[in-house]
This record gives sequence, structure tokens and C-alpha cells, in this order.
Amino acid sequence: MLHDSKSGTEGFVDTELVLVSGITEDGVAEAVRRLLRVPGTAVLHHDLTDVISGVVRRRLRVSGRGLPGDRPGGGELAGPGVGVVVTDHTEVLELAHGCVSCTLREDVLPLVRALARRPGIGRIVLHLDPVLEPEQVCWAVLHVLVDGATVADEVTMGGVITVLDPATWLADAVSERDVSDRGFAALPDDERTVAQVAVAQAEFADLLVYAGSGRADGTDGGQQWVRARTDAVLARLTPLAPRLELAALDPARPLAGVPDGARRGLPDSPHAVLLRGQPPLGEDCGVRLMMFTARRPFHPERLHDAMDLLLDGVVRTKGRVWLATRPEAVLWLESAGGGLQVGYVDEWLAAQNDDAWAAADPERRAAAALRWHPRYGDRVQELAVLSCGADPEEIEQGLRGALLTDAEVIGGEDEWRRYPDPFGWHHTEPCGEPEPVAMPTMPPLAGGPAPDRRRGTEDDTRRPGEPGPRRGREDES
Repeated sequence: MLHDSKSGTEGFVDTELVLVSGITEDGVAEAVRRLLRVPGTAVLHHDLTDVISGVVRRRLRVSGRGLPGDRPGGGELAGPGVGVVVTDHTEVLELAHGCVSCTLREDVLPLVRALARRPGIGRIVLHLDPVLEPEQVCWAVLHVLVDGATVADEVTMGGVITVLDPATWLADAVSERDVSDRGFAALPDDERTVAQVAVAQAEFADLLVYAGSGRADGTDGGQQWVRARTDAVLARLTPLAPRLELAALDPARPLAGVPDGARRGLPDSPHAVLLRGQPPLGEDCGVRLMMFTARRPFHPERLHDAMDLLLDGVVRTKGRVWLATRPEAVLWLESAGGGLQVGYVDEWLAAQNDDAWAAADPERRAAAALRWHPRYGDRVQELAVLSCGADPEEIEQGLRGALLTDAEVIGGEDEWRRYPDPFGWHHTEPCGEPEPVAMPTMPPLAGGPAPDRRRGTEDDTRRPGEPGPRRGREDES
């Protein structure tokens, strides 16, 4: 229901914000057109094709019922939307800095806030460029200040819709191709793989919409197998997200079927449970989700060597890592297809004082109390590995082999800190105190500089709040 009383009504939130993402551009565009059939919908799209040159093309469409000054939308709203007219404006923006964060801060967020205050607008749809991951945009909506307040103070987060082609998505989800090779926008310092984008978009979705020209309806034997494997992967990657065909998308209430407990645009804490939504753990069509846990640290060099096991035939690995050389640091490990990243996110409660325990959220304190170890406290290895073709037993054995041996455990922390560490410590001569690589609480907006994770020769002096490394496979040459 639309309201005309927004202006001057402090604290009145009645505008829904919905994000639509996906690398299937035609399918995403069609989903957005369906949403525009409902009067009072504003669709905002920023084309980032030339963002590296400081140029962004902004398109704003607003649907209504014959509002003054509106013009027909060229017939694109035929069918259930008959009688709806659309204003359609495109503008070329020139930015001082050609980056995604500047686009969000300087144009997207202020415009969303202005639209939320406009009478007659009941829903704002952010039609994301295919290179964007919705979690990053949602983080900005929730945390970035615009004139002293966040955009989330002015809208209701409806959720995230991700559109994918079930005939091709799985191949993208295990791809080693760089985003630039796919023809997407070239973002500064972006060395992500197509898999990292495709998996992140699907994983963060509240609703998955199947669209595309591929015959994934079971009429072809090969495509039937692809569809079955895709369904098996998505059931484990994002178990709370309903999956439906584009033709079944309700333009008025697209997220009505989203269950309780859905994230609805809220990013997880790095200390949250890894198996959100109780996904199936059993094997299906060669797809399996396994949990790796251990109560002793990894040897950094052996873990480094074992990481190839998390690339081939693995759709997603994510979780918390504890290195012997950094007993106070919670490291986050995440992979998708041929891309992998590792970075610092926090410190273990056992390495902090009582104030940190009091400040921790109740879920983290409860988990720490349940697993508290007399020597290690809350330190633990926790990795969820979603495989599609890889051997889960081989992954388990490889990770177990990277843990400290009994003899190494006896050596103690002073000895552990002297182990060679290829995970991006900044080292100077003469030897000083090392600095850990820092990952921001906010997901990197476009993937920061991405040194080769296997060479371990990079000097990384980023501070918390600066983009963390996105890591990829080493070239075979």
C-alpha cells in the first residue's frame, strides 16, 4: 500500500528496498521489468561499464498510474501491467574517482534516500550491475552515513533476489575465469573470478529466480543432470532461499514466500554459524557439504600447500582459521571455484580481556562457552566445504595433515611464532614486529589488490577498513 504522507514525517518508514542481482543480464532485466508492473515502484540501475574511467550511466524508472509528467514505457509493461506508465531517465555521471565505493557513497545511497521520501514510491528496486555482489551493497545501506544517517533508517529491507540460468550457473560457479574475461565491467584492482561473483550472488539471496534460454527443464538428458546438480548445490549453498521460475515471480509480492530466518539483506558476522538454514549434509548428484573442525592450529606452510584441494571441484569453502603463527587472530578463509581469499577479521576471545567478552554478541559468547578449551580457549578450526566433483575424504585428509603434529604442539606458542608464514605478513629488516594482513568488516567492494596466494612474497600493509586480498590460482606457466 502506498502512502502520500512521507514528507515531513520523521521516523516514518514505509518504503521497501529490494536488490536484484545476477550475472545473467537478460534474466535480471526481465525480472526487473516484471517488478515495474506494480505502480509506485522505482528501479535504479548504475551501469559500471566505464567506471574505471570515472563514468557511470544512471537509469531511473518509476512506475505509476498516469502521474503528471509520466510518459508510456514503450510498451515494455504489457500484460498484467496494462494501465501502468513509466518515467524513464538516463543520465551520464562523471565521478572524481572511478570506483564502486564512490558511486555508492556519492550517488546510489543519496538517491535511494531521496526516493524513499518521495510520495507515491512504495518500493525501490536496486538493479545491480552484474559485477556487483549484493552483500557489499547491503552493508553500505546498513552502515554508510548519508547526512548523518544510514539509508536503512529510511527504508525497510525487503531482501535480495538473485536471477540465474540453471543451464549455465554451475559451470560459472566452478570457473577459473577472471571477471574481466567474461566482459563485465573492469573495476579497479579487481582480480575476482566469475565463480566468486556468481557464488556470492546466489549465497546471499533471499530468493533465487531461474531464467535463461538453456533447456534445463528436464526435456534433455544432459541438461536434466545439470539441473539436478545445480539444485543440489543451491540447496546446500543457500537452503533458506526458495527457487522458482521467472514466470512465477509475483510482481507485487516477490519475497512473500521467503521463510522466517532469512537474512533479508543482513550480512552475517564472521562468528556466525556456518551452516545457516540447516542445509542437507548427505551426498546428492556428486554434491556434498562437509564440515571440518579441529582443536589445534594449522601449520601455515602446510595449510598453504593444502589449499589447492579447496579449488578444483569445490563450489564454496568458508570459515574460521587459526594459524600457529598468529594465536590471537581469527582468520576468515573463503573460496569459490578457482578463487580464494584469506584475511584477518577479529581476535579470539581467549586472546582478549574481560571487556571483549562482555562486548561480544550473545551468540558468540554461547558458542565460545560451549567449546572452551583449558589451553586454547575458543580457538577452533571451522570450515564448511561444498564440493561438486572433489573428493571430500581427500579434502579432510589434506586439512588434517596441515594441523600441527603432537610434537609441534608440545613446542608451544613461542616456537610456533617462528614458523615460516606465507600468508602475507609484512616483514622488514632488521626484524621487527610483524603486521597481519587485515580484512575489513565490510566485504571488499570490488576485490582489492590480489597478490598470488601461493607465492607468499607480497608485502601487504593494509590496515583494518582497507580492501583485503582476493586470491586466485597460480598460473601453471
